[in-house]
Amino acid sequence: MEGIRESNAEDLRNLIRQKPNTRIPLLNLSPGVLLHSVGQGFYDSARVAKKLRDSQQEADALSELISQGNSYRKTEKRYRKVNSQASALERKLEYGNWFMRTGNARVLLDSSETAISRQQMLLYLQNNGFFDASVRTLTDTSGKKARLRYRIEENVPYRIDSIFTRSEDAQLYRLLEKNQKYSPLATGQTYRQADLTNERQRVEDLLKDNGYYTFSKSFIEYNVYKDTVKKNVVIEQLIRTPEQGESHRRYTIDSIVFTIASPNDVIPDEAISTEWNGIRYIMYQDRYAEKIIGSRIFQKKGDVYSKNAVIETQRQLANLDVFRFVNISFDTLGNTIRTKIYTRPNQKFQITNQLGASVTEQLPGPFFSHSLRNRNLFRGLEIFEFNFRAGLEGVASATTEGGVYRSRELSTSASIIFPQFLVPFNFGTLEKFGRYNPRTRTLLGYSYVNRPEYVRDALNTILAYTWATRNLRHQFSVNLLDANLIRSSLDSLFQSRLEELQEQGNNLINSFLPSYVSSISGQVIINFNQYGLYQKKQASLWRLFLESGGTTFNFINPESLADRSLTYFQFLKFQSDFRRYIPLSSKSTFAYRLNLGLAKPYGISGGVLPYEKYFFAGGSTSIRAWQPRRLGPGSFTPQIREDGTFDYRFEQPGEILFEAMFEFRRKLFGYFDGAFFIDAGNTWTFAVDPAREGTDFRVDRFYKELAVGTGLGLRMDFDFLVLRLDMGIKAYDPARPEGERFILDNLSLKQPLGERGQQVFNIGIGYPF
Repeated sequence: MEGIRESNAEDLRNLIRQKPNTRIPLLNLSPGVLLHSVGQGFYDSARVAKKLRDSQQEADALSELISQGNSYRKTEKRYRKVNSQASALERKLEYGNWFMRTGNARVLLDSSETAISRQQMLLYLQNNGFFDASVRTLTDTSGKKARLRYRIEENVPYRIDSIFTRSEDAQLYRLLEKNQKYSPLATGQTYRQADLTNERQRVEDLLKDNGYYTFSKSFIEYNVYKDTVKKNVVIEQLIRTPEQGESHRRYTIDSIVFTIASPNDVIPDEAISTEWNGIRYIMYQDRYAEKIIGSRIFQKKGDVYSKNAVIETQRQLANLDVFRFVNISFDTLGNTIRTKIYTRPNQKFQITNQLGASVTEQLPGPFFSHSLRNRNLFRGLEIFEFNFRAGLEGVASATTEGGVYRSRELSTSASIIFPQFLVPFNFGTLEKFGRYNPRTRTLLGYSYVNRPEYVRDALNTILAYTWATRNLRHQFSVNLLDANLIRSSLDSLFQSRLEELQEQGNNLINSFLPSYVSSISGQVIINFNQYGLYQKKQASLWRLFLESGGTTFNFINPESLADRSLTYFQFLKFQSDFRRYIPLSSKSTFAYRLNLGLAKPYGISGGVLPYEKYFFAGGSTSIRAWQPRRLGPGSFTPQIREDGTFDYRFEQPGEILFEAMFEFRRKLFGYFDGAFFIDAGNTWTFAVDPAREGTDFRVDRFYKELAVGTGLGLRMDFDFLVLRLDMGIKAYDPARPEGERFILDNLSLKQPLGERGQQVFNIGIGYPF
C-alpha cells in the first residue's frame, strides 16, 4: 500500500482479501503451501462425498429403527458413531484433509477480489472522515508472479465543527446535556462513523440506566452536514418521541419477586412464600438464605429502573454458583415495573474426574484429579469442595546428574466457601459488599511430595477472603491465616550436601527440619483490558503480593521457643509481576514481563527461609536459556565437570529475584505460531553466603550479573490448548569470570547451538506469560 499518512494502515491492510502466502526468508519456501499441496496429493473429494452419503443413509436408517422402538443399546451406540463420522466427513469435504486445513492454499490473483478490496478500502476511508479519498490499484506481472499495489490518496480529512442535540423531552434533554462530557464526539476531531455508533450506544445505555426502560437506539437519528469548502461537518443528534406529543416514560420499581423453582418435575414444588427487605421469595423448599440472595439484588422497591443494576444482579447471582440459570423479566403497568427473577437450583452434588498430563521442568507427567462439590451446604448458599490430586511431575535431581526423574505428588483438601465476609467483620458488610462478590474460604489440606532428594509432607489450614470490582479489573485476596506443619525426610546424599553447606556457614538445612510456617498475606491483581484473552487490543496485568510470616512471634518472648521440637520462621516477602501484550498487526504481537521479588528472613528464622518461600530462576516460564531453578544466585559459579562445563545438579535458591522477558510472536500457518525471545534476570541473597561466593546483592555490580538468554519458540495453538517448544541459548552468563561472560559468539557453522550446555530446550503448555 502507498500514500497512507493519517489512516490506520493495519486496518486498511486487513481489508485486502488476497494476501501473499507466508514464506521463509532466504529459502523462499512456504511451509503452508507445501502442507496444502501434500494434502491435495492424496485428497479425493468424490470419494469423501460418497462416504458422506453412505454415512448419512446409514444414520437415517438407524434413526428410523430407534424412532420405531425396534433398537437395542448397540444400535443407539452405532447411531452416535455414524453421526460423528458424518460430521467429520462434512468438515473434510468443505475444508479438506488435515494437511489442507493446517496449511494454506496457493493464493492466485483474482481481479474480482481486488475490486472488492478496493471498494472496501474506499468505504473505510470515507467512514473515517476522508470523504474525498480515492483508491487505485496497479498490477505488475513477472512470469507467473504478480505484484499488486494499492495506491491511496487520502486528501484532507473532514473535522467536526459542531454538535447539537434536538429533543422535545425537556427532562431527557437535561440528562443528555449533563452527561455530554462522556461522549466520544468532540469538536475539532476527525469525523469517524464508528464514533457515531458508539455515541448511539452510549445514549441508549445512559437512558436505560436512568429509568427509560423502553428506550432503544431506533429513537436516535443522526444528520451529518458536510461543508466541502471548509472540510468540516456539523452533526445533529435527534431524539425522536414514541408518538406525537408524548414523552419517553421513566419507570420505577413497583415490586420484586424472586422464584426458586423445583430442580425437576420429580421433586414436588412446595411454593413456600416469604418476604425479606421488600423482596418476595417463592421457593420450592425453605432452604435458601434470603439475606444472602437479597445482597445480590441491586434494585429495590421505589428505585428508578437501572439496566446496569439488572445486569449486575444477574452476574452476581450467577457468581454464587448455586443456580442453574438466572432469568430476569419485567411487567410494566403505567410508569412502574414489576421485576420477576426466575431460577432453578444447580445440581446439589457435582463430581469431576480428570486424567491428563502436565509439563513441569521440561518433563511431562500424568496426573489424576477428583473433586466433589456440595452446594448450599448449610442453607446459606455455602459451597463445600473436596479435592484430591495424584500425579508424577518431572524434576531434575539435586544430587545426581542426568537421567529423567519423577516427583510423586499427592494432595487433598476440604474447603467451605461462604458467599460473604465472616469474622472478624461485622454482618453489616453483607449489603455493602454484595456488588463485589465477597467470599470467605476455609480450608484444611494435606500434601505429600516424594522427590529424588527428599520426601516432604505438610498439613495446612487457610482462612482467606476474596472480592473483585464489578468490571473484574481489580481482584483482591487476603489470607488472614495460612498455617503449615511440615515434615521432611532427606536422602542421604542430599543430607550430606546440606550438612556440607552448613559447615561452610549456609543453614539451608533448617528449611528441611520439622517446622511450623504461618503467615498472613494479601494480593491485588489489576487486569487492564482483559489480559489473557489475546484480543486485538493492548492489555496488561499487574500482580502485587505481600506476605508476612511468623508475625505473631513478634509478640512472644523468644526464650519461650528456646526448647522447641519444631523450627519456626519469620520473614517478609514481596512480589510485583507486570505483564503486557501489544498487538503489532493481525499476525504478530509483542509481549513482555517484568517480575521483581524480595524475601527477607528475620528474627527466629536464623537467616533461613522456608524452602517454598525462596525464589528460583530458570525454566520454561523464567529465564529459558537455563535449566529450571538452576540460574544464579548472582555471579556464583557452580562446580565444573571434567569436560569444563558447569555442573547444574543443584537448585539455587535466592532471596531477591529480577526477571525481564521480551517476546515477539507471529502466526506462521495453520495451527503453528513462531516466537523470538530475549530473557534477562537473576536471583541474589541479601547477606553474604559463605558457601556460595558472589551471591549477595550489591548495587555496584548487580547489573553485571544479569543473565541474558535468547532463542526461538514454536507453538501449536488449538484455541483450547497451546503446546509450546522453546529453545533458549545462553548469551551472557554471569557465572563466568568478568570479560568472558558474553558467549553468544560461540555459535558458528560447526556449532550452530554453541558449546555443550549453552542451549536448553523447554516443553510447556500455554504461553510463558
